[in-house]
Amino acid sequence: MPINTLEYAKIFSQALDKQMLAGATSGWMEANAGQVKYSGGNEVKIPMISTNGLGDYDRDEGFKRGAVTLSYQTMTLTQDRGRTFHLDAMDVDETNFVAAAGNVMGEFQRLQVIPEIDAYRYSRIAALAATKSRTSAQDVTAENVLSLLLDDIAKIRDEIGGTAELVITMSGLVTPLLDMSKEIQKKLDVGDFKKGEVSMKVKSLDGCPILPVPSARMKTAYTFYDGETTGQEAGGFKPAEGAKAINWIIMPRNVPIAVSKTDVTRIFDPMTNQQAHAWKIDYRKYHDLWIPANKFNAIMVNMEKAAQAAPPKQEGES
Repeated sequence: MPINTLEYAKIFSQALDKQMLAGATSGWMEANAGQVKYSGGNEVKIPMISTNGLGDYDRDEGFKRGAVTLSYQTMTLTQDRGRTFHLDAMDVDETNFVAAAGNVMGEFQRLQVIPEIDAYRYSRIAALAATKSRTSAQDVTAENVLSLLLDDIAKIRDEIGGTAELVITMSGLVTPLLDMSKEIQKKLDVGDFKKGEVSMKVKSLDGCPILPVPSARMKTAYTFYDGETTGQEAGGFKPAEGAKAINWIIMPRNVPIAVSKTDVTRIFDPMTNQQAHAWKIDYRKYHDLWIPANKFNAIMVNMEKAAQAAPPKQEGES
């Protein structure tokens, strides 16, 4: 084979993984993936540690024996997504393939993959939090945004103490309310927030960094298109019917466990590709997110009171 497509694939996979971590607003959650055991396939094991409480010390008998339990929850990776692309050999030759393919795959991941993964993660957190009664629903305004935020922070700290680093993930439609609030300006600070190799300046409230997220990625539920069914050929995702807007999510930095795996990007040169005289690029993303069962008391999700009504259909629409 005249071209080392395996080397190209390795370069693209590494570059796309870095772009994913830096570009996704939820990329910081992947730092917690080191907690899991992954041995291939579609299952991971998440550790859970529990211990006994203190007992009285006996001056004759000494210490009371305590029990330590280390167990693992087995979780399944549910999001297996992918696409294949063809770059015509007449438009892309060997000398400019890396540049052309890099631009195509970079834009594809930036415009399609990253927003979808963000959307899945935030909706997943909201769904899990709802099962444990860790959600609230309010109409947020400039007048009440401070009190609502501080109340949610206080609820979490009352449960787990005040030492954990809390992160506030906030809808881009709600963050402007912070600037309009007359009360909050004296309480906002600016600090550094590190996500992978990227460090950025963000606002913080009571020591909690505030990460703004495009509102389109902050819904309670989504429909993810299969890319094949009629009407779904374009792929991607959209808010599910009845989905509510998420105002913000507050949780410790070490709670959400996100796994994002770009399977080795496959590249076929025009002489190998049997379908067309074109470069063929296969892209596959395997990902999911989990919350350990013993950490739900560290989460608060604030959402709108009711889902927005669907716009009326125009004449001629089915």
